[in-house]
Amino acid sequence: MNKSLQFTLVDKDIALLTLNRPEVLNAIDEDIIDGIELAVEKINTEENIKVLVLTGAGKAFCSGGNVKDMKEKGGIFAGSAQELRKNYQKHIQRIPMAMSKLQVPAIAAVNGAAYGAGCDLSLMCDMRIASESAMFAESFIKLGLIPGDGGAWLLPRAIGPARAAEMTYTGKPINAEKALSWGMVNKVVEEDLVVDEAIRMARQVSANPSHAIRMSKQLLKESERSELSTLLQLSASFQALAHHTFDHDEAVNAFLEKREPKFQGE
Repeated sequence: MNKSLQFTLVDKDIALLTLNRPEVLNAIDEDIIDGIELAVEKINTEENIKVLVLTGAGKAFCSGGNVKDMKEKGGIFAGSAQELRKNYQKHIQRIPMAMSKLQVPAIAAVNGAAYGAGCDLSLMCDMRIASESAMFAESFIKLGLIPGDGGAWLLPRAIGPARAAEMTYTGKPINAEKALSWGMVNKVVEEDLVVDEAIRMARQVSANPSHAIRMSKQLLKESERSELSTLLQLSASFQALAHHTFDHDEAVNAFLEKREPKFQGE
């Protein structure tokens, strides 16, 4: 991968992706953008990988964009308004586009601050485990900015329009317990257990057949934009394929024989 991002495998079927810029609270740079794209490509092409766990090194999950670069008008924040528009499309917006193409479930292990683009990065995952010290903020407005990475699309789908409006218009952070009560996270755990808990959840997912996991992910994504009739047609097609897999037969036999199934990814 690269120095800003670490990619490791857990149990051979869980990808652990760690933002690795703790000295700047894992602020997003070009290496992180490139690394996320490469990780998604790798996961999509390797059928043995069933789940992605995403976390940050050190005391933060991700602080979003680099404010020093904003002040200095450097990096992707350089140039005219038209150039900046293109920079957002060529750089930071590659992350939501890549994550939207991910074919397996993603779990964010939010170990600290998730601010701005970092908050939105956690929302690009399907599930979120938060440490007790985690803080979430759609904080763009505090810098005179707007969510430039898809947050206005992601946040209302996670917590509803009224609460998304509150977070977006005030820019104020919410703690892990409030995020839990708002349905933004699945679970809150002690700080040193957040990655372990995310991996535990990943193992619950990866215990299932890979084809069913990937097709279920695609159906859930499709449901965000489809009519019921369209989704039902796609579901029927996927189900027909699923019925003709070895792992479906193995699951049925194991259920009837009251034993643990042994899936082969076929």
